[in-house]
Order: sequence, then structure tokens, then C-alpha cells
Amino acid sequence: MTMKSAHVRPETHLGHTMKPRQLTMMGLGSAIGAGLFLGSGAGVQAAGPAVLVSYLVAGTLIILVMWALGEMAAANPTSGAFSVYAERALGKTAGATVGWLWWLQLVVVIAAEALGAAGLLFSVWPIIPVWALALIFMIVFTTINLAGVKNFGEFEFWFAILKVAAIVLFLVVGASLLLGLLPDVTSPGLANISTDFAPAGLGGVATALFVVIFAFGGTEIVSVAAAETEDPEHSVGKAIRTVVWRILVFYIGSVFVIAAVLPATSEGLASPFAGVLDAARIPGAGTAITLVAVVALLSALNANLYGASRMVYSLSERAEAPRFLSRLSRASVPALAVGVSVAFGFAATVLELLFPERILPALFQLVGSTCLVVWGTALVSQLILRRRADRDGIALPLRMKGYPGLTILGLVLLGLIFAVGFSAESSRAQLLSTFALVACLAAACWIGARLSSRERQPK
Repeated sequence: MTMKSAHVRPETHLGHTMKPRQLTMMGLGSAIGAGLFLGSGAGVQAAGPAVLVSYLVAGTLIILVMWALGEMAAANPTSGAFSVYAERALGKTAGATVGWLWWLQLVVVIAAEALGAAGLLFSVWPIIPVWALALIFMIVFTTINLAGVKNFGEFEFWFAILKVAAIVLFLVVGASLLLGLLPDVTSPGLANISTDFAPAGLGGVATALFVVIFAFGGTEIVSVAAAETEDPEHSVGKAIRTVVWRILVFYIGSVFVIAAVLPATSEGLASPFAGVLDAARIPGAGTAITLVAVVALLSALNANLYGASRMVYSLSERAEAPRFLSRLSRASVPALAVGVSVAFGFAATVLELLFPERILPALFQLVGSTCLVVWGTALVSQLILRRRADRDGIALPLRMKGYPGLTILGLVLLGLIFAVGFSAESSRAQLLSTFALVACLAAACWIGARLSSRERQPK
């Protein structure tokens, strides 16, 4: 069948020392990165206050996807997560394709985050050059990932705590500003929202939607980390519930404050959190929020390197990647998988520094819509695997409520997003590039599987 008993661990060699609190904060921290601290400004520029509609649509979709992943991860905690579920539901080629697709997305993002964090830190501390800072970040976080999942989880936990504290403080300052509670500061009220809610119309909302989708990418890493968590059958459900509502509160709350304080034409949207704090006349706000953004990027880099290494480890375990990538160190870490994942990041970082503004944009054009493909595959997999489990009378430790209606609703929302994306020139090329990449990966995985099966046949 499809979903194994909750008491069977598919991978017994990886460590299982990550705490439930670390799993929860990892899911939260991986989603709170540059997409919120910097990308939210681009969303407001594209759609004005109507960007809130984009966040509500994307937020609803990610809730449904996380519920679906939570059900499958609790039943089968495996480092391959949605790649393994896709294999069981749709076949080996589908599982390998979505696994490699997600890995490619993460290793590209790792390079972008290292360079982004280095550039931001250099802007407030122009002593060490950007290339050297990026190199330092890559080395430090590679070392952390090699030290064992418990140490990695603790590091990510405190990174996420710092980001959450910064957002909570921002929301308090923003609410005080809007309510007119700050001394000697005139409140903008809700004039920006009430007078010109959608300055760019429906097209602006559609454009902003893809900015928002990218910002929510990364939450699915919770399902990957479940394989190395204590008591995943119970901790996954708690982590999913906690991550979902906190993300919505932090994202929707922060974007509401930004849209209310800063008009869509404001130069402050280049760094929206700093723009709001400057409007509130908070001294040193720009420097402080820049440092928080650096932490956010490094936290996401840390989590993405973890996710990429575990995914390629799982592919290796299933003979969809070279076997040596599944070798474990004494710390129960797939050290070679970590090395391969970070090597791509090092190479992309060096190329971007040699050819500025040329390498990473081209790579992002390929992987920019990857999360939509991953989410769609996860929903389809849950639809199939849940039906098989119900048919065979298998009890699941965590069941997604509203099945199959809510799963189908998620697929409908995903279909509408694709339709909107293809109707807009700004996102059409990105979607076509991603689909071309998916087709190439699927063909390569199919050919690789055929060749591998021939080699295994007795002669």
C-alpha cells in the first residue's frame, strides 16, 4: 500500500533528535525570510493595498498544502517527504522529478541568500567585501549542517525566535503608529487603504500573487524534517497547526501595516519594514531592520541547505541519485549530500560575483515557479494516498479534515493561479521555463530508471 504504519520509520539511520519545538520554529523560520522583509514591498508596489487579496489567496493555498503534507508526513516520516509520496501515488518518475526539482530550487536559493545577506551586511558594515562575507556564510552554515541535526535544529530555533520577536515588535510599533499613540508623530490612519485600494486593478493583484507565492515557499520543509524529529506522529500535527496560523498572522499583519503606512509609490517600499519604522521616527530603524533581514536570510539559508541535503539523500536511498550520497557520518548526517548541495551554491555564488545580475536571474527564471509544482504534486498525492488508506481500512495518525473537498479546493486555487500566471506577460515566461525544466527532469529520470533496470536484469 501507500501509507505505512505510524510506528514504522522508513529511514532508521538518520538521527531522530530534533525536538518538536525546533520543528515548529524551523517551519516558521524557513517561511519568514527575504520574501517578507524585502519582497513584501514589491507586492505593495505591484498591487497597492490590494496585495492583501494576494496574501489571502496564497495563504489559503498554503494552509491546504500544509494540512495535506501533515497527514502524509505523520503517517510516513521520511526525508524524501513529498517526493516519496509522489512516488507512491504517481510512480517513480514523478517522485524523482519532484525531488530533483525541489533540490534545484533550494540550491539556487542558497546562493541567492548567501549573496543577499552579504550585500545587506556590507551596506551597514562595509569592511569585509561581499564575496568574502558570502564565502564565510557558506562555510559556517555548511559546518553547522555537518554537526548533527540536534545542533542544527537548536541553531535554527534561536534564529527563528529572533525573527519572530522582530516581527512582533514591528507589529506593535505599526499598530501604535496607525492608532496615533506615538508622540509627535502624525498617524496616517487607513487613508492609503480606503482611498486607493487597488491602484493597478486585477492585473496588479495577479502580479503580486507570484511575489507572494515565492514568499511562502519553504514551509514544506517541515515535512522533510519530520523524519529526524522525536515522535513525528504527534509533533508534525502540532507543528503544522502552529506554523500555519502564525505565518498568516505575521504575514497578513505586517503587510497590512506596510500598505497602510506606505503608499504604493513610496520609495520606502524598497525596504518596507525600515520605511514604516522611519515613518514612526524610530532612531536607528534602518540599520536594525537591515540586520534582522540578514538574520532572516541566513536562517533560510541554513534551513534550505538542510532540506536540499535530505532530499538528495532520499533520492540516493531510492537509487534516483548516486549511491554515495546516502552515506552517513558519525553524527548521522549525510555529509556528502550536504557537500554536493552546498557545492552548487558555491559555484553559483562565484559565477554571480564574476557576472553580476546575470547568473542568478537566469536560474530564478527556471526555478521561480517550482513551489507551485511541488504543492500541486503534494495535493494530488494526498488525494490518492488518502483514498487508498480509507479503502484498505488503514488508520492514520493525522487526518486532513474536509477530505476530499478541501484538497480539491487547493487544486482549484492552484489551477486559477496558473491561469492568472499565463495571462500575465510578466509571469508567463517564468512558468514556461519552469515547465520546460520539469519536462527535462522527468525525461532524464525516466531514462535513468530504464537504464538502471536494464543493468539490474540478469544476463
